[in-house]
Amino acid sequence: MEIQLQIKMNEKLFLRDPVQSELGKKIILHSIQLIHQSGFEAFTFKKLAEAIGTTEAGIYRYFENKHRLLMYITAWYWSWLEYQVAFHTHNIQDPVVKLKKIIQLLATAVEDDVATSHIDESLLHQIIITEGSKAYLTRKVSEDNKDHLFKPYKDLCAKIGNIILECKPDYQYPKSLSSTIIEMAHFQNFFMNNLPSLTDFGRSKDESEIVNFIENLVFSSLNRPAKTEE
Repeated sequence: MEIQLQIKMNEKLFLRDPVQSELGKKIILHSIQLIHQSGFEAFTFKKLAEAIGTTEAGIYRYFENKHRLLMYITAWYWSWLEYQVAFHTHNIQDPVVKLKKIIQLLATAVEDDVATSHIDESLLHQIIITEGSKAYLTRKVSEDNKDHLFKPYKDLCAKIGNIILECKPDYQYPKSLSSTIIEMAHFQNFFMNNLPSLTDFGRSKDESEIVNFIENLVFSSLNRPAKTEE
């Protein structure tokens, strides 16, 4: 039996819901492949149209511009990751073990999810590392925020923040620490592979070392040891 994961997206991210048509799904699938291959700056709707055998006008019927498309796939990733966090921590009682599992999910490569045929999560994860911050580092960020376009990211941070408070109920900075964990996981990965002198993992290229580093930093902040048992 094939299971399909459906994620409800903010309607202000698109002009026409891409998951409601085969063309829309191709737009999402191939945009992820092209952005991963060449980078967001080199990505254009013209190249995307050529890749899927349609017209630029056809793509513009779904998305206002390429930045909106980037915001869409970024928001989708955060919603999918929140689901993964909930799934992998559902039966874990110890909040320290929960937080360790989340750090591992954030700091290590992901596999393609068979429940989402129009999304390659392994490639999208790499896009989030290299391009994700471009979704909100814009002059329109406040306006976009009023439209709740960053809600998936905020929801994930809130979920992590709540688990941080389970670890240490009187901790003063759960939101700041949760967003720091997410960004640190991605920046350290990016530096490890592209600017290795900015990390201690440039030679090993070992994601498990990033996990260990973040665990050390997080649990030192919470003034409690990280347990090793799962």
